Amino acid sequence: MSLVIGLTGGIASGKSTVSSMLKQMGFTVIDADIEARLAVEKGTEAYEEIVRHFGEDILNETEEIDRAKLGSIIFQEEEQRLKLNSIVHPAVRQQMLQKKEAAIQKGESLIILDIPLLFESKLEYLADQTLLIYVDEQTQLARLMARNKLTEDEAIARIRSQLPLADKKKLADDIIYNNGTIEETQHQLLSLLKKWGITNRH
Repeated sequence: MSLVIGLTGGIASGKSTVSSMLKQMGFTVIDADIEARLAVEKGTEAYEEIVRHFGEDILNETEEIDRAKLGSIIFQEEEQRLKLNSIVHPAVRQQMLQKKEAAIQKGESLIILDIPLLFESKLEYLADQTLLIYVDEQTQLARLMARNKLTEDEAIARIRSQLPLADKKKLADDIIYNNGTIEETQHQLLSLLKKWGITNRH
């Protein structure tokens, strides 16, 4: 039996850190951000549909989608952003499901779906259980400002664009508190693996 965990967090909460730990332990991590990039590569159905809708002006010299050009359109117009999501999200879900299915067929004990907007996109149904990487607001703000070289106002704006971690906390099955050291985070992760009955890596 494979256990499928939906891993999520907020900006600068440390989700990538935990995701890396799981990869290093040999578990399969299917990352929604990576799948989103693959879904719009030249030649895919989503790519063709995006170019049809937004026009060839969004392509760079090698005919790949220029993220900055596309970004400048969708950040200004809500309708265009929703249109892009309606093309990309189903393609990403399909790819993640195929990879999840392949891992289940291989008999892997634990499969991680790394989805930043797990709760916002209502994708909990893809996993058996959900795991939230949580930090308090002060820590989140300080880490984001340091990591992305942002002012306090810029960092707050980015944090506020997501569902607050306090709200996600109420929705998650399990939580790792990532305010402390890497060792403390790893210790919590190992405790959870034990709780889930995951001893071997495959």
